[in-house]
Amino acid sequence: MTSRRWFHPNINGLEAETLLLTHGIHGSFLARPSKSNPGDFTLSVRRHDEVTHIKIQNTGDFYDLYGGETFATLAELVQYYTEQHGLLREKNGDVIELKYPLNSQDPTSERWYHGHLSGREAEKLLLEKGKPGSFLVRESQSKPGDFVLSVLTSEEKLENGERKSRVTHVMIRFQLDGKYDVGGGERFDTLTDLLEHYKKNPMVEKSGAVVHLKQPFNATRINAANIETRVRELNKMADNTEKAKQGFWEEFEMLQQQECKLLYPRKEGQRLENKSKNRYKNILPFDTTRVALRETDESIPGSDYINANYIKSTLDDSRGTQPYKMYIATQGCLQNTVCDFWSMVYQENTHVIVMTTKEMERSRKKCFRYWPDENCTKDYGCIRVLSLAVHVEKDYILRELQMSHLEREEPPRCIWHYQYLSWPDHGVPNEPGGVLSFLEEINTAQLSTPQSGPIVVHCSAGIGRTGTIIVIDILVDIINRQELCLASSLVATSHPCLQDLLMKFPATPDQTLPQPSNV
Repeated sequence: MTSRRWFHPNINGLEAETLLLTHGIHGSFLARPSKSNPGDFTLSVRRHDEVTHIKIQNTGDFYDLYGGETFATLAELVQYYTEQHGLLREKNGDVIELKYPLNSQDPTSERWYHGHLSGREAEKLLLEKGKPGSFLVRESQSKPGDFVLSVLTSEEKLENGERKSRVTHVMIRFQLDGKYDVGGGERFDTLTDLLEHYKKNPMVEKSGAVVHLKQPFNATRINAANIETRVRELNKMADNTEKAKQGFWEEFEMLQQQECKLLYPRKEGQRLENKSKNRYKNILPFDTTRVALRETDESIPGSDYINANYIKSTLDDSRGTQPYKMYIATQGCLQNTVCDFWSMVYQENTHVIVMTTKEMERSRKKCFRYWPDENCTKDYGCIRVLSLAVHVEKDYILRELQMSHLEREEPPRCIWHYQYLSWPDHGVPNEPGGVLSFLEEINTAQLSTPQSGPIVVHCSAGIGRTGTIIVIDILVDIINRQELCLASSLVATSHPCLQDLLMKFPATPDQTLPQPSNV
């Protein structure tokens, strides 16, 4: 019985709830010994953001849910209710779904393991981004507790003469003795052992086609609760290679292979009249999410163009208590784009600007200075900017600016300009606490101005440090919204998981990436 990994022999109800809410999803379940009735068991099931506990009676002769079907073993009871959807119900008739067993230990920390990925999703991934021989392993949705090996096999010839790639799915059975097989033949102690065997000894389909396992299709998406396991795995790979951070760079390359530039057009930035407004010729905003300047002279080609994208979180807020934060990611100003920059800040009603670069780094100009000296005023087109005060902190400089429109009789607007100084180009901060404290200051300033527009964030190219700052802020925001018990430990500077992640993912080289549009 205990070889079924959904059985957790040493936890109570509160610990079961914590496990399911932090590691599971809707439909995740586990079984455990009953604390209130020794000898009996409890089935704990996550249902959205709650956990339901179902008593399982052990009479000595059979197992049942205090009425209904009886079973000789606990494993048979669990298997029956996972396969017979709709039979397990609340008293009010609501269905309780047993979909995903929450294993008492991870089946594997290998990166080719994709967890709850469906068959359709596996096919889409492999057909769009894989190569012949690419493979991944996922949990079986039809047989919870078992697994499926999905492989992109060689192309098959259609009747019209065209050739089409296809995906072969091989069921991996998890036996009662804790071993794995593919429906016969040799049995293995781990999924890794099974795959290593079939890499060297290809499988043969009934049709005679040979299934070769050539290269793993590694997962880049993980649950937050599994971050530490993934970091250990990536570090382990780095230890066995000469190239520093090999595992992290491989994962980064997997993300890069999604080829965002092929999915979203970037024609506006490529127009002849706009080329001089781009710091790098290959880092351009997506047409679908770019910031378009309004109230410009339409007779001037490209007058509405600025190298900037809106970024927002697309996760749903089920409670609807807070509006989602919006950001604008942009490049560091060029001398010929400063007026456009301030026009954008005014247009978008922005009150917080975050600058994550110095003006000069490694003897290279990273950003043209777009603000006046302290106690000075400077005009940028129709926008007048006054520098009221400068506060020098340990890791950053805060400038209090005042912005007004020269052609409108409106009260001046307060602008908080934060320049972070402790994040080197192509490097990482010495420790993550400074970044998190910096973000807390930014959010305090943002919340102090009701109806404030998007936070404008830039470095030099607008993709490396800019994207990292925005992603960290979104993650912390999600943690706070979900009210997870992990919130305080994740935000704490001593948390080894967050510290290790921040130290392992440096700002990316400015010249290599397309600019992100959405998170």
